Amino acid sequence: MQQAQVNSYDPRQWAAAWSPAAAEGLSAARQGLARRRVLALGLGAGVFSAGAVAAFLVRPRLAGPVPGADSTLAAESSEAAGTLRRAMLLSGSGELQTALQRFGLSAQMAGDVAREASPALAAQGEIRAMLEMARAGDALTFVRLQASNPDSSGAIVKLGADGKLETTRIAAQVSDRIVVMHGIMDGDSFYTSAVGIGVPNSLISPFAKALAFDFDFQREVAAGDAFELAYSQPTNASGQTMGAPELLYASLTTQTRSAAVYRFQPDKVGEVQWFDASGRTVARSLMRTPVDGARVTSKFGMRIHPIEGYQKMHGGIDFAAPIGTPIYASGSGILEFCGPKGPNGNFIKILHDNGWETLYLHMNRFAAGMAQGVRVAQGQQIGEVGTTGHSTGPHLHYEVHIAGEKVDPLGVQPDNSASKTLTGPQLETFEQVRDSIDVSRAQRSV
Repeated sequence: MQQAQVNSYDPRQWAAAWSPAAAEGLSAARQGLARRRVLALGLGAGVFSAGAVAAFLVRPRLAGPVPGADSTLAAESSEAAGTLRRAMLLSGSGELQTALQRFGLSAQMAGDVAREASPALAAQGEIRAMLEMARAGDALTFVRLQASNPDSSGAIVKLGADGKLETTRIAAQVSDRIVVMHGIMDGDSFYTSAVGIGVPNSLISPFAKALAFDFDFQREVAAGDAFELAYSQPTNASGQTMGAPELLYASLTTQTRSAAVYRFQPDKVGEVQWFDASGRTVARSLMRTPVDGARVTSKFGMRIHPIEGYQKMHGGIDFAAPIGTPIYASGSGILEFCGPKGPNGNFIKILHDNGWETLYLHMNRFAAGMAQGVRVAQGQQIGEVGTTGHSTGPHLHYEVHIAGEKVDPLGVQPDNSASKTLTGPQLETFEQVRDSIDVSRAQRSV
């Protein structure tokens, strides 16, 4: 995977470059480096043992394919006291009837058994099944079939005393496992730092958003900073992952400060929020950065105007970024203006809930649905970087107005009126969630 031309720890800048192959390559490279380090320390015997265990774990799950069977079908058999057992690995419920016939059941019985079991099985996906038959001379009679999906759900079909098939559905056995990971920022980006230690790609953006009120990933994060996350991963009875992971905890420690947040839903029907360890929401009035992967090219204050050529007050910050780069609302509010406005180019002005205003100039175009009077949520995309109006190149000019006065966006202190502290039963429930996460963090690290 190509590295970014400019080092950036903003996940939004480089997440688009992610691919499964890139993630696997990074993880493999890190693992390879770790193995070489172990070898260099003279732990060859330990590596050999680990390799033997790994080889055992990845051995073929079943014996070779049955002669004449498709490549999607594998089986092994055992025979004792007239009972024949055959284990099958199928790629979907549609293969079951054919497999049963190949293992000796009549077409009629194979069809009946498949019809009983199939409603509980996935049409596509790995299915494990164990077939039991009784041998009477050269004839085979059906006794029992147990078939399972990857989540351990499935069905048991057996022949009753009256000669009729009896079916029992098996419920899924899925549990949530808390996974904890620690990492150090490398010299490239948070993306490579996180993926390199095995963090699922789907968690990288949520991690950054959870800490977006405390850190500017583009300007306040550097190589050597430490990060930690904990997430919930659904797994089946065999330990296989069964669904998307969910971020529960995120922390970041830089050279100057640290912050840690916990995921919690105060009300069953309410919004999921992030809280610090004391139970206070981390939401603030404005996000630290309203644009993807940009660099500051002009700060707030007096400067020589690049077009007019004389010293003039620069009432905001210029973020340089390619045309089309997403721009986000730094806080929730109502669009006071949305449209072209002379030197400002395509321009949006938002009135926020606390009375502050933010302005976004020179946009290439607005996001769908943007219009005067529309309410936007914090972090919602409102448009794209452009170079409309009086502009020397693609950038976002961003301003913050408080009580009608322009202020330095980088110097704005958080307005904590948007945050709240949990109390009563909500606080007690939060503390239980927090403590369970902290126990997992204390017991497990990667």
